[in-house]
Amino acid sequence: MGYSVEGVEGLGEIQPGSDLAAIICGAVPLWEGDIVVVTSKIVSKSEGRVVAASDREQAITDETVRVVASREHPGGVTRIVENRQGIVAAAAGVDASNTREGTVLLLPVDPDASARALALGLRTLTGERVGVIISDTVGRPWREGQTDIAIGAAGVHVFEDLRGTVDASGKPLVVTMPCVADEIAAAAELVKGKATGIPVAVVRGLGRFVGDLDLPGARSIQRPAERDLFRQGADEAYDEGYRAGFDEAQAEGPLSPND
Repeated sequence: MGYSVEGVEGLGEIQPGSDLAAIICGAVPLWEGDIVVVTSKIVSKSEGRVVAASDREQAITDETVRVVASREHPGGVTRIVENRQGIVAAAAGVDASNTREGTVLLLPVDPDASARALALGLRTLTGERVGVIISDTVGRPWREGQTDIAIGAAGVHVFEDLRGTVDASGKPLVVTMPCVADEIAAAAELVKGKATGIPVAVVRGLGRFVGDLDLPGARSIQRPAERDLFRQGADEAYDEGYRAGFDEAQAEGPLSPND
């Protein structure tokens, strides 16, 4: 078994209204079982998610649902937030790189819907059953550096559910469920990258993970709040503790001079 990852060159600059399916099909042949991994940046550009923003921080605030953690540093403030798409990441996914001065890129409004539209376009143009993953770059708790993850997916099984099977030693697998979509997104980043001008990659040899367009998308990867052991970030935990202490002090009444 094996797979290959090929960067797609020659796509040109993507503009609002660009037909990504036609552009990709014009740049690379696609075959049954291929998975096309597309950087969210060009999806945002094609969907007109470019906004004027003299103040990037305000754009981040506008896209933020909740602040998980923040930290001041000599260059400003880093904010880890949950954005409108439910993704927890630095800066709400607002990107000022590879876009015109004075503008920023916002993530697609609904990355899974964007992936479905692109997958449908590619399947219509090629007659082949291909999958689509929309990727974005994030950091990870407790680990340095960044990697790409799937924020949108269509026609791809985002998990390989091995629960109920056995390992090589015959031991039952109870919780094993690799996130295939994230693994593919990370592999594709190795041939794309921030500075190469290659925003699309084609992954071949993993056709077993390609399926119907109504498969659950990347939103299903996000763990529900009720099952998230790390739901609260540093800022939230501090605020909750402060409020609890304040409320307790208020309930006990004013302090006496001897306290």
